[in-house]
Amino acid sequence: MNLGYIGLGRMGGALARRLSLSHRLRVYDLRPEAVEACAKEGAIPVQDPVALAQASDIVLTCLPTSADVRQCIFGPNGILEGLEPGKLIVDQTTGDPNETRRMVEVLAERGIELIDAPVSGGPSGAEAGTIAIMVGGPDALYEKVRPYLQSVSPNVLHCGDVGAGHTMKLVNNVISACCRVATFEAIVMGAKNGLSLEKMVEVLAKGSAQNSAITNQLPRMMQGRAPTFSLELLHKDVRLACQLGIDSGAPMYVPNLVREHLQAAIQVLGGDAGSNQVIEIMERNAGVKVLK
Repeated sequence: MNLGYIGLGRMGGALARRLSLSHRLRVYDLRPEAVEACAKEGAIPVQDPVALAQASDIVLTCLPTSADVRQCIFGPNGILEGLEPGKLIVDQTTGDPNETRRMVEVLAERGIELIDAPVSGGPSGAEAGTIAIMVGGPDALYEKVRPYLQSVSPNVLHCGDVGAGHTMKLVNNVISACCRVATFEAIVMGAKNGLSLEKMVEVLAKGSAQNSAITNQLPRMMQGRAPTFSLELLHKDVRLACQLGIDSGAPMYVPNLVREHLQAAIQVLGGDAGSNQVIEIMERNAGVKVLK
């Protein structure tokens, strides 16, 4: 089976490198340096998306948004020009499940199939082979792609039909975002009242408030490690979750407040700022500095 990967950013690059350890993999990205980095790990660089699609039975994508996926498939020089009936697209983008379903309907007319398989665990989880992969698609397609996804991580979970993987990823990310914002606000309040960041992290990691912001994000921040996820992308994920709530009649009170908080942070810090930098807005509002 010939595999191709399009989208070699922090997450896609890590997933592609992991996949290339055990499979012959062709890769493409708009940035030549990203392609070169994967080629050094054994992947085969390809000159354009059409050539990659022509040489691949399964094409995996990991792009910023579903709009980017649509452009990659249907746009000028898109992979649709190189795909024959029977080929499969596996979208690992954190995307819009309804947009994914719309693309599936159009592709089905050409005999081409698409399933969603977003991931959770960050680039470090992808590199380590521990990342969670959430698949949405028919049973037969899940079984077809499962061996390849399991070569990336054993944590491959079938969540339902097409769109279920993207829905599950939005559930995951909106919970994570809400926990992060609430945790940072509480940490700033504690600092304003004399608690040290180190002591708060130590205590909270052992109590009922434990979450990934405490066990992962705050320790990273204390060590001065660079962020791996932008404010713009975190806001996008929360926005998609809130919109899905509107579309399906499921009220999302807290996530909508978090979405507005993130939007305000983007206005001040810019969309390219690290998602953890949202704490700077809270520090400014409270008049206290938590991270030195």
